[in-house]
Formats: sequence, structure tokens, C-alpha cells
Amino acid sequence: MKIRSTPLIALGAVSLLALAGCSSSAEAEVETASNGDQQDMSLAVFNGWDEGIAVSELWKAILDEKGYNVELEYADVAAVYEGLSSSDYDLTMDIWLPDTHGEYLETYGDEITDLGAWNNESKLTIAVNEDAPIDSLAELAENADLFNNQIVGIEAGAGLTAATEDRVIPSYGLEGMEFTTSSTAAMLTELKAATDAGENVVVTLWEPHWAYGSFPIKNLEDPEGTLESVESLHSFGSADFSENFPEASGWIEGFEMDLELLYTLEEAMFVDYDGSDYAPIVAQWIEDNQEYVDGLTS
Repeated sequence: MKIRSTPLIALGAVSLLALAGCSSSAEAEVETASNGDQQDMSLAVFNGWDEGIAVSELWKAILDEKGYNVELEYADVAAVYEGLSSSDYDLTMDIWLPDTHGEYLETYGDEITDLGAWNNESKLTIAVNEDAPIDSLAELAENADLFNNQIVGIEAGAGLTAATEDRVIPSYGLEGMEFTTSSTAAMLTELKAATDAGENVVVTLWEPHWAYGSFPIKNLEDPEGTLESVESLHSFGSADFSENFPEASGWIEGFEMDLELLYTLEEAMFVDYDGSDYAPIVAQWIEDNQEYVDGLTS
């Protein structure tokens, strides 16, 4: 066998040169927008969270117009936090605080960056059809049979689901009702079917949500205050987001959107439109609200 006799020093020099070349190549591959921010941005979106989908599509359109290349990445809540903490994702825009996502912030808060709240009017709710014979959660247990002894929930891992299981059900003696969890889409399907048929239904829901403008529903009063906290909707970036996207970071930090305006965007995307290519819908909404949109990056 012929033994390779290349000196170790020479090998080291070659290796260092190779590494230096790789490093220079990697740095050269990071493209920038005209303002100096990195051009490519990964914006993570929670599956099924329509307010997050709406504002993410809006900001994709805004940032793409500014020369960025924004990729929307859909994932479950836990995966978004994990990806944000490892910088696999750059940004997400639908973090509910202080309650709904509080546990995730305890785990990942030191590894991600709070870019501020864009809405401070949000809350978790229990909703029923508008003509239901009750107005309060305190009346639900004794009228459970009128609702087929069922509370229709969303995803099992959602903060709203945990709040319902840990606070709402025990506080109002609803242990005798079946609490079903599946997905937001499945809940909305059941809500639509029941209201179309004129039947009673009780679902876990939240504001803002376009369902309030699309279905005849009302929130049940919550005298025990189990869901009384008003929540803020925050944008969070990876630990290095502000370093990689300094100007975009400033825009996101200054972003504000009230419920009334958000509902118009959700209605355009999810009620008046029955497709999944939101780009032309958002483009028209931007045109209709040009002054507001221009102000987001001015």
C-alpha cells in the first residue's frame, strides 16, 4: 500500500484555504435588498390562524414590493417557535400574549426577539348561534342537551383549547359535555352546518375572526372571568432578525392594525373569496387602503 506523504502543515494550509473559500462563497451568496437588509426572508405562519395568515400575506406583498423575497412557511405552533429559536424562520406575526402563548415564551423567550404588538384588542371566546336560548356560560351546563352535549373545539395543542379544558369547563361544571378537538377548519365547518340548519351549537373561538361577520353567532358571557384577559398580537423575530433586517425590523415594530381594518382584510380573503391564491386579493385590498399601507413603511 502506498502511503500518502503530504505534510500535515501543507494539509492544514490547504484546509484553511478551502474553509476561507467556502466562507467567502457563503457570504457572497447572502443577497441584499436595495436598503441593505438581507433579501430572503422566511415568514412563519401558524396553520389555521386566519388573522396571522391575513397579516402575513399583507406583509409579504409589502416587503416583496420593497425588493425582499419573502417565503411564507406554514407550520404548527410548536414548530414555529422551535424554528424561530433556531433561526430556521426569520419572522412570525401572530403570537398571542400574555396567556395563549405564555408557556411557549417561557421556553423560547430568551432565544427570540419581540418586535412589538400590532393589535391590543384580541380575546378568547366561547360562542354560540345568535338565537341560542342562553346568553351565559353559567347557563350552559343545565342546557347542555340543547347543544347535543358537545363543545366544538379547535386544535388539541392550542392555547384556547388548554384554557377551555383548564378554566372554562371546571369553572362552569361542564365536565358532562363532550369537548371535541380537531382543527380550526373542522370547527368552522360544524359552525357553518349548524347555523345554516338553524341548530344550536357551541364552539371555542377568538376575536379577531372573520366568522363573526359571516355567521349569526354571539359570545357567551363569562361571569367567572375564565377568558377575560384581553390579549395582544405580537410579531416575533429570530434572535438576529434586527441585525439581518434592520429597516424591515423598524417597519414591523411600528406596525399597528385595529380590529375593524383587520376584519375588512379577512373578509376579502376568506369570505368574499373562495380560493387559496391570496396575492391578487391582497393587492386589491392594498389598492383600496393605499394610504394606510404606505404609512406602514414611511
